[in-house]
Amino acid sequence: MIDSVAIDSNTSDKDLPAASGSRRGRPRRVRMTGAERREQLLDIGRTLFAEKGFEGTSVEEIAAKAGVSKPVVYEHFGGKEGLYAVVVDREMRRLLDLVTGALTAGHPRELLEQAAFALLDYIEKSTDGFRILVRDSPVAQSTGTFASLISDIATQVEDILGLEFKARGFDPKLAPLYAQALVGMVALTGQWWLDVRKPRKAEVAAHLVNLAWHGLDGLEPKPRLVGHRKS
Repeated sequence: MIDSVAIDSNTSDKDLPAASGSRRGRPRRVRMTGAERREQLLDIGRTLFAEKGFEGTSVEEIAAKAGVSKPVVYEHFGGKEGLYAVVVDREMRRLLDLVTGALTAGHPRELLEQAAFALLDYIEKSTDGFRILVRDSPVAQSTGTFASLISDIATQVEDILGLEFKARGFDPKLAPLYAQALVGMVALTGQWWLDVRKPRKAEVAAHLVNLAWHGLDGLEPKPRLVGHRKS
């Protein structure tokens, strides 16, 4: 995974003095382990990337927020790019795990509801993470773009759609196309709902499923174009 860009996180901070008592009675300065510092930098980077974007965030600001010098950021992640890549990878896996975990046994319409709720739950609880994912960055073009996020989630859905298509007499080879369309609809609606937060989450999920389910329910086995353009 992308975490491999980071240097061994078991090393301790080199820029901080050893935690020793002071003759003047000042409190001891607690040192973080390498793993603790790494998690701190990831949390700070996640917040700043969500607020300012990749370009608007600097290593200097990350280091200042963490109370360390710039070399500590480079030691753990090789620079801003490495830190960003790990943040994106973690958020991608978190969202994919939520969606995959939601697609359990049940009626196909219920599966659509579960998938919609999984994305909306993630947006509600991990707002910073979603803001990062919907921004395209030059750092993670193969794994960190919104388009690749939709594609990865759609892959989880297309097998379910393929079975439904086959059972209803439709060509299962078209399932990937419909999976992309359905997931894209939910994801883009979620991106809009990220800021407006109206109507409430359950109502948004109900309307999404209403459109998707009744659209699927009325599918033509061989759809035709009605306009003048045919190619």
